[in-house]
Amino acid sequence: MSESRVIHGFHAVTSNLRSASGNVREIFVDASRADKRCADLIKLAEAGGVRVITVDARRLDGMTGNARHQGVAANVVPIKLATHIDDVLETLTEPALLLILDGVTDPHNLGACLRVADAMGVHAVIAPKDRAVGLNATVSKVASGAAETVPYIPVTNLARTMKELKDRNIWISGADEHATVELHQAKLDGARALVLGAEGEGMRRLTRENCDELVRIPMLGGVESLNVSVSAGICLYEARRQRGFKK
Repeated sequence: MSESRVIHGFHAVTSNLRSASGNVREIFVDASRADKRCADLIKLAEAGGVRVITVDARRLDGMTGNARHQGVAANVVPIKLATHIDDVLETLTEPALLLILDGVTDPHNLGACLRVADAMGVHAVIAPKDRAVGLNATVSKVASGAAETVPYIPVTNLARTMKELKDRNIWISGADEHATVELHQAKLDGARALVLGAEGEGMRRLTRENCDELVRIPMLGGVESLNVSVSAGICLYEARRQRGFKK
């Protein structure tokens, strides 16, 4: 039997039921919930032939590590996504659009970045194996299904991976608040990897040095920096705007 994992929260469970109900083994629902949102989830599960098990809140707490599960969890078999960047690039029929995250250690930030990446048609998210949070239940909950649709590829040596991307004619643009080129001035419609560092620290020196260009998001107010997922959303939207929104 394939290895399974637990996801939690209405968005994550609902997204899995809608996109890949065959990968959902069973869902667990807090027996004390009798609201319409829960009833709709149960109806969706039953329509997909997924078993629904009612349990008490303590069991859900134990299954999810006391996370904010909202009274629902699911046992799912992860969808097989690409695990190497070559597997992604060799299947593309359009110029690559990649997101590289350097030093994102907060699962909420990673989950939000994956959600934005899914919305903007990103082909893969790349991150170093060290100094990164990796995929877990919290990431899946925040990503609202995107963790099962966007390949997340951890790499041992980020700088080397960036050089390999450049060897494949993928231009690398790093977001840096001190850059002289503003985001909308950059040409982002070709094969492109956008690099963002963690809020506060930004990209590591070697990561910055391996970028082909640095761009900055124009800031008109008094705030000096943005959350990494917000920055990712702005940068990816501009890249998608330039290349078109055809799905």
